[in-house]
Amino acid sequence: MHTMWKGSISFGLVNIPIKMFAATEDKDIRFKYLHKECNTPIKYKKTCPKCNREIKQDEIVKGFEYEPGKFVIITNEEFDTVKAEVNARAIEILDFVSLSEIDPIFFDKSYYLSPQEIGAGGKAYNLLLKAMNDTHKIAIAKITIRNKQTLAALRVFNNVLILETIFFSDEVRDIKLIPGLPENVEIDSKELDIAEKLIDNLTAQFDPSKYKDDYRKSLKDLINNKIKGREIHAAPNVPENNVVDLMEALQASLKETKNKTTKKKSTKKKVI
Repeated sequence: MHTMWKGSISFGLVNIPIKMFAATEDKDIRFKYLHKECNTPIKYKKTCPKCNREIKQDEIVKGFEYEPGKFVIITNEEFDTVKAEVNARAIEILDFVSLSEIDPIFFDKSYYLSPQEIGAGGKAYNLLLKAMNDTHKIAIAKITIRNKQTLAALRVFNNVLILETIFFSDEVRDIKLIPGLPENVEIDSKELDIAEKLIDNLTAQFDPSKYKDDYRKSLKDLINNKIKGREIHAAPNVPENNVVDLMEALQASLKETKNKTTKKKSTKKKVI
C-alpha cells in the first residue's frame, strides 16, 4: 500500500509519528475521448480566446473572480506564504466527542494510519488506540493534505486508527435552500403502520460485501464481450409499474417482503 502522507498525531504533549494510506479506491471505469474517424485520443490545448493562440504553462496565473469579469491575481509566492501558516505536518487533536454526534453528511474520505516506527512510536500509537476504544470516543482534529486544510475525525476501525476527513460546517448546504420540501403534511396512521412493518421486514445486519455495483459489472461485461468480438444484445424494455394509490403500493411491498423473509428463514432451516 502506497504511503501518501507522513506526519504525526499531536495528542496533548504526546507526539505520535504516523504514516497515512488511502483506505478506499475508485473503481470507476474510465474512458478516453477518441476521434471518431481514426480512433486517435483527443488532445486538449490551453488557449487564450482574446490572443487567439495556445498558452504555455509559464504564462498561466491563478485568479479569483470576485465579480463577473473581474479577477484578483494570487502569485505563487503569496500562495506559499499562506500555506506556511497551516502546513505543519501534524494531525492536531482539538476535542474528543462521541461518533453518534456526527451526522454522516459531514464525512468525506477515509485514510488508514499506522505508526512510522515499531518502538516508542508504536507504543504511543497503541496507547491512543486503546484509550479511544475503551472510552468509546473519537478525536476531532485538523490536518493539511495537498495544501488544503481540513477538519478530520480520528477513530478506531478494526483495531486500526482511521482518519476521516470531514466538511467544515459552512461547507454543508443549509436544508432551507432545498426547494419544494413538503410542510405540515398529515400522515395516515394505517399507511404509517404498514410503512413501519415494511421497514421491519427489510431490516438486516449491515454486510457491505453483499452490495455490488451492477452498473460497473455490466459495463465490464460489455467491454469484455466487445474485445472478444461477441455480438451485444440490448436488454428488453421493462414496462413501468406506476402505482398511484399509496396504500396499494405499501400493501403490495409488504406482501413481497414477507414472502422473501419466509423464503430466507426456510432456507436457513434447510442448511442447518
